[in-house]
Amino acid sequence: MRKTSISFLLLCASAFAQKPADLIVSAGTVLTMDAGHRAISNGAVAISGGRILAVGPKAEIVKSFRAKSRIDRPGAILLPGLINAHTHASMSLLRGLADDVNLVTWLREFIFPAEAKNVDREFVRWGARLGMLEMLLGGTTTYTDMYYFEDDIAEVTKQAGMRGVLGQTVIGFPAPDYKTPEAALAATEQFILKWKNDPLITPAVAPHAVYTNSPETLHAAAQLADKYGVPFLIHVSETKPEDVPIYERHKKSAIRLLADNHAIARRSVFAHGVWISPEDRPLLVANKVGLVHCPSSNMKLGSGQLPLAEFMSLGVRLGLGPDGPAGSNNDFDMFEEMDLAAKLAKVNASDLNAVSARTVVEMATIGGARALQMEGEIGSLEVGKRADLITVSTLGAHATPAHDPYSMLVYSLKAGDVEDVVIEGRTVVRGRKPLTLNVPEILAKAHEIRARVDASIKK
Repeated sequence: MRKTSISFLLLCASAFAQKPADLIVSAGTVLTMDAGHRAISNGAVAISGGRILAVGPKAEIVKSFRAKSRIDRPGAILLPGLINAHTHASMSLLRGLADDVNLVTWLREFIFPAEAKNVDREFVRWGARLGMLEMLLGGTTTYTDMYYFEDDIAEVTKQAGMRGVLGQTVIGFPAPDYKTPEAALAATEQFILKWKNDPLITPAVAPHAVYTNSPETLHAAAQLADKYGVPFLIHVSETKPEDVPIYERHKKSAIRLLADNHAIARRSVFAHGVWISPEDRPLLVANKVGLVHCPSSNMKLGSGQLPLAEFMSLGVRLGLGPDGPAGSNNDFDMFEEMDLAAKLAKVNASDLNAVSARTVVEMATIGGARALQMEGEIGSLEVGKRADLITVSTLGAHATPAHDPYSMLVYSLKAGDVEDVVIEGRTVVRGRKPLTLNVPEILAKAHEIRARVDASIKK
């Protein structure tokens, strides 16, 4: 009787000593993606209030914390959520509309006309939901978007519990939402004021590209971004046919044009950058510009190859993105982007050691955070950071036997191996089941809108 009483008291004392947590997630391997590249066998993460409380061996975490909920994945890799640093989520509803045509033809003859006839608030809401469904199931916890009616996209993103860096598009011709760049800039300022302090939504200014905006508009957009300290998102030097007319008209490159017009903001994020010259590349470092590599898009459009290893050697802030599905890419698969980024870099440099698997996992996590200048909040599993993380199963035949986890994530594992997704401490996917999105409703609506789009382009 006395021994039973003592054991009970010790158990109570141990429970009392434990700190409360909302959630503990454990896995066979934890990749922290911190500065020390710490990898923990049989590790765990404790979470409370949307933040990371502790990262360490599972035995220590379980002993130290008492959680309301647990996710245990001994046959999985646990790592920070993937950061999609460049996309157009609502274009999921235009998926496959015009494949195998060059960028200029694709935009001017297919996409811009289809958008003019179809894009409205309902379109962007359902398109964003469809895009987020795919992204969440593929382990993306933060996505960087450029599109129209971005306030509506922000609302459905927050409802889904996803993190978004969302840029209201500014473009030099009548768009589906605003008919002039001036109107778009005014609306963007209101968009920023509404969302600036939201824990999940980071508003941004998004002039479409150098060739679709005047130098005056680009300057005004950069000034607006700097006024509020928000990101400035823009396509830069994606294709050679896009860059040549800029040089012929202005007698300078796209980046020089931006720099000379004071149109490089303090938090600039350039998408693509395939044709940025060696002479202009130091400007990226000097201005702390984030550059987003989009290998699938660059390949599919025949845009060229980004010399990734060369940009890395300069210390450019590099992230990864799939671009938008509708010609430039037909999915949001960040696992595919990691695989292609590593392999294309080897081909481009004729060097199998040009870019390692670990390096591209960094680009998809902490690297993407650096490109967005959000590395203090997301991108790695460290105490105090926002609790965005995923588990990826290693139990499939294509993942067996398991050796180096970075190699597996890049060369073996797929988006379909993602099991759980946690964003801001909230479980939004568990056991591959989305918890915040109505899958049948989204798919039905996508088919309905697709029929409407098809009918409109046949007129």
